[in-house]
Amino acid sequence: MPTRTLTFAALCLLLACRPGAMTMPDRPHNEGATGAPAASEAPKSAFAYPVSKRGEVVDDYHGTKVADPYRWLEEPDAPDTRTWIEAQNKLTFDYLGGIAERELIKARLTKLWNYERYGLPVREGGRVFFSKNDGLQNQSVIYTADSLKGEPRVLLDPNTLSADGTVALSGGAYSDDGKLYAYGLASAGSDWQEWRVREVATGKDLPDLVKWVKFSGASWTRDGKGFFYSRYDEPSADKALQAKNEFQKLYYHRLGTTQAEDLLIYERKDKPKWGYNGGVSDDGRYLVISVWEGSADKNAVFHVDLKPGVGKGKVVELLPKFDGQYSFIDNDGPVFYFMANTGAPRGKVIAIDTRKPDAADPASWKTLVPEAAETLRGVSLVGGRLFANYLKDAHSQVKVFKLDGKLERELALPGIGSANGFGGKKKDKDLFYAYTSFTSPSTIYRLDIASGKSEVYRQPKVDFDPTQYETSQVFFTSKDGTKVPMFLAHKKGIAKDGNNPTYLYGYGGFNAAITPYFSVADLTWMEMGGVLAVANLRGGGEYGEAWHEAGTKLRKQNVFDDFIAAAEFLIADKITSPSKLAIGGRSNGGLLVGAALTQRPELFAAALPGVGVMDMLRFHKFTIGWAWVPDYGSAEDPEQFKALHAYSPLHNLKAGTKYPATLVYTADHDDRVVPGHSFKFTAAMQAAQAGDSPVLIRIDVKAGHGAGKPTTKVIEEWADLWGFLVKSLGMKVG
Repeated sequence: MPTRTLTFAALCLLLACRPGAMTMPDRPHNEGATGAPAASEAPKSAFAYPVSKRGEVVDDYHGTKVADPYRWLEEPDAPDTRTWIEAQNKLTFDYLGGIAERELIKARLTKLWNYERYGLPVREGGRVFFSKNDGLQNQSVIYTADSLKGEPRVLLDPNTLSADGTVALSGGAYSDDGKLYAYGLASAGSDWQEWRVREVATGKDLPDLVKWVKFSGASWTRDGKGFFYSRYDEPSADKALQAKNEFQKLYYHRLGTTQAEDLLIYERKDKPKWGYNGGVSDDGRYLVISVWEGSADKNAVFHVDLKPGVGKGKVVELLPKFDGQYSFIDNDGPVFYFMANTGAPRGKVIAIDTRKPDAADPASWKTLVPEAAETLRGVSLVGGRLFANYLKDAHSQVKVFKLDGKLERELALPGIGSANGFGGKKKDKDLFYAYTSFTSPSTIYRLDIASGKSEVYRQPKVDFDPTQYETSQVFFTSKDGTKVPMFLAHKKGIAKDGNNPTYLYGYGGFNAAITPYFSVADLTWMEMGGVLAVANLRGGGEYGEAWHEAGTKLRKQNVFDDFIAAAEFLIADKITSPSKLAIGGRSNGGLLVGAALTQRPELFAAALPGVGVMDMLRFHKFTIGWAWVPDYGSAEDPEQFKALHAYSPLHNLKAGTKYPATLVYTADHDDRVVPGHSFKFTAAMQAAQAGDSPVLIRIDVKAGHGAGKPTTKVIEEWADLWGFLVKSLGMKVG
């Protein structure tokens, strides 16, 4: 601990993840839209696209008939689908390979990526653990040392586990004595994990193996004899990447035993959608269980007293109502500290005495840090202080409080950026945190808690001059009058003449806050003369739960309106023009791009929708898609169906429309957002395209939603994406 509640912003749709009634705005929409024009009305195209056969599937949604002609593309391993994938990839890679600037872009990406970078150090049992990437390693390596200044040695090198780097470290946990390391591995980008245990002293693995883990970490009991984790039942082999993930169970694995002997701690056979994140408190006394149900920012909290022994204590339903979001911070014996948004949409810190019979009643809670004007995103208890990480207009602000809630100081940060870390234990005298911005690679600082002074611990050196770039924040007005912030990053001295190639990025969902970050890919874009625009749309968490709710379910159109308004601002302010404007986003952001380009195709020259949720009528039928219903709604509800059908990218493509140059990108075995979304959208868009701009799809193989992707694959992908934009926007490189 401190344990963070796993939200579905992280679990479901994010890489690096609620509703109210409204009337959908009037805009052209065909109630019987099929997702593609009929073959007889398919427009002529400048490209010879692979044939996408049309089936006869028609679904009835509350009396509305909706055709789904490309339903067959939902089966990623079917022979027809594999043939289609190969044909689409050939067309796409032939096109991308013909872009002269692509190799220059790839070379620059490779050079910039080749810098040494570290993860935040963790101290357990007198030892130090950290990750490090020498630069171009496909996966970061885990090191250990006797002290901060000690000579490090390799503990685990994931690069040795597969020749192509597609086996990635998906999680890890060190025992309190620093002698054991439980670690999860994921293959080919899948969310499925296998967990093993390595001896720190010898670097050898124990026989222990835990499988079919998903959306779970591991948490050791203080004696180091075992760990808690959550898993699903083993799926059938042919549906492992598509079947719904339901009935998660919380287990305890005792070292030296088989998984079949693992102790079942908690399950609910009457609650198929409940999931569990179990963490042991720093004093080793309690197992704290966060119970989640989908992407809603509401969870329950249970706990178990471990003093009688694992499996012997009763599961106590401390906060069972799912009436808010509760993130366990730490405890002082039976008094638990939480970050909570109950009655405080922007977050507060409370103390709950678990011994009280009315512990679930907010009236019995003690507020330590009340709700502020800024949005509280994380809290840790280290060195006898509460470190509270806030967002002030989507960038970090860190305040330090004493345990009585008195403000001690605000941490001085280098500028408009993002700070994270601040982990540690109650008795620690120092801690580590990282700071990053659009033009500053992640630098690790060591903070002396008593004095509040920070010093650089690790600072990477990247082959560029940050003084040549600038970052600003602007505010634009959305369709309904809401003020929305947006970051702009670019070379200094750009002219406002409407000729700047601009990449507008957004997400807008699942209470995820998009704060300043350093990206080699984005730096390369800026080096080429591009403007990076990052819009902080409703649906995200930048301004608390009200901001999030304003972009969910029947209000989801607000997100797209915000994004379109951002584009209109960039054009009106003469930063760019429609012929120089590209949009991009991944996952929920891929949905954003799909909705924007179908609603306002004339506004953009190019679009990069990645691993997007494109079929809003069927997303809940695959893997963990059901968990997104709190944000999106469901087509099974008549009113929500109308809203979903009105913006679903697949169902709003119209024959005879001139769409922007579009490069859809996905992976053939993404088991987060199944690739059928992108496959069907591409087939339908290719059939509908009336303009000369290409509609292509890049389908990665041996890859998933994005987490753990090897560096070599990442560089190839960005070389393709930027190459596509260079050609589409008429940019000059080199």
